[in-house]
Amino acid sequence: MRKHKSCIAAALLACLTAALSAPGTYAAWPESVEGQRLPSLAPMLKRAMPAVVNISTRTQIEMAEHPLLRDPFFRHFFGVPDAPQRRQSSSLGSGVIVDARRGYVITNNHVIDKAQEITVTLKDGRQLNAKLVGTDPESDIAVIKINPQNLTELPIADSDQLEVGDFVVAIGNPFGLGQTVTSGIVSALGRSGLGIEGYEDFIQTDASINPGNSGGALVNLNGQLVGINTAIIAPTGGNVGIGFAIPTKMAEQIKDQLVEHGEIRRGLLGINIQDLTPELAQAFSLTQNQGAVISAVQPGSPAAKANLESGDIVLAINGRKVKNGMDVRNAIGLLRIGEEVAVQVLHKGDVATRTAQIAEPKIAREDGKNIHRKLSGTILTTVPPGEPIQGVLVERIHSASYAWQAGLRPGDVIVMANRRPVRNLDELRSAAKGSNELLLNLQRGDGAFFLMLR
Repeated sequence: MRKHKSCIAAALLACLTAALSAPGTYAAWPESVEGQRLPSLAPMLKRAMPAVVNISTRTQIEMAEHPLLRDPFFRHFFGVPDAPQRRQSSSLGSGVIVDARRGYVITNNHVIDKAQEITVTLKDGRQLNAKLVGTDPESDIAVIKINPQNLTELPIADSDQLEVGDFVVAIGNPFGLGQTVTSGIVSALGRSGLGIEGYEDFIQTDASINPGNSGGALVNLNGQLVGINTAIIAPTGGNVGIGFAIPTKMAEQIKDQLVEHGEIRRGLLGINIQDLTPELAQAFSLTQNQGAVISAVQPGSPAAKANLESGDIVLAINGRKVKNGMDVRNAIGLLRIGEEVAVQVLHKGDVATRTAQIAEPKIAREDGKNIHRKLSGTILTTVPPGEPIQGVLVERIHSASYAWQAGLRPGDVIVMANRRPVRNLDELRSAAKGSNELLLNLQRGDGAFFLMLR
């Protein structure tokens, strides 16, 4: 077979050489060589493309107004209507039918985020209304449901079997143009630490992925789904050959939980993790520099009951090797509450395996007014152990509160208060005690800043 393929390649090269060497003549690309049809992705795409859909959404956004306009006198004076001002927003993206019998479609959370109307357009032109099943912003995966009538689903491959250099094809709806196919190879695997999502284990590909491809399919040459296209690095706003897809190993686990529960119920192991740097490896007298160091174990946690200790080096989770702290976080974050996990560690020079059972996290919540009067109107929680940023999360905040007007927003993480580090509600309470003002150091997304509450 290999010899036969080389003969075809040689014959094809001869055709091209002859065409180029004849001045003023242009030869058409041959359909076959020596009676053999040239390789084409068309047969595979005819099977796969009906399973990839275009998604459009509509959202009503309430427009922010000046605080003065909340006063009834000013509203009457300026003739501002009592009903809140709204504007309509729309977005376009892609999705993949993964269960034709029940009508389940996987897409990205950011494609349907806050959408009030979701419309799915199939390859055959049918337009169907979709219902949101569940969403997980941390992994950027969402599941929607459409009428399960005459649908085509994509078979799902094991993304763990992918190798760098494998050929892949991206199918999606870039720039709202309609179904578009691009091809490339797997450029890298296990990309993390990009700050794109909370849980990152991306497939990197040079198959062109552009705005609108989000939620679309990354397939192998057998037409099997290996990833959900989700993001690009594009300094100029267009494709530069660096695209990322969520591997099916992660996407399928998230999908199963969303279908079963409508939400992701992440459990707790009870460890704080940091990367094993060359400096730490030298300090621990290690010859390897891949793994993650357990920096702290929460008392009474599953990790403590399994005899995991601070200073242990995590080598593998459930038999899968880990390169850094993000690998550990991804592996634990995909496990369900009650599920057993085998953690292979290097403990005082010996390799050992500890078995723990993932537990439901006990999250402490506090009304902000009980901590400081300037935090009235907020609901605060301690960030669970193991997250990359430790502190106090602003879970909810009333838009009429002083803290909101000062600039505090849901999702902000308080990491310092009055110049004192804050890792939990008790430390925030201690830092705020006896002070009329509150100087907060906040982490918001990838940025950090100070906010003064006077």
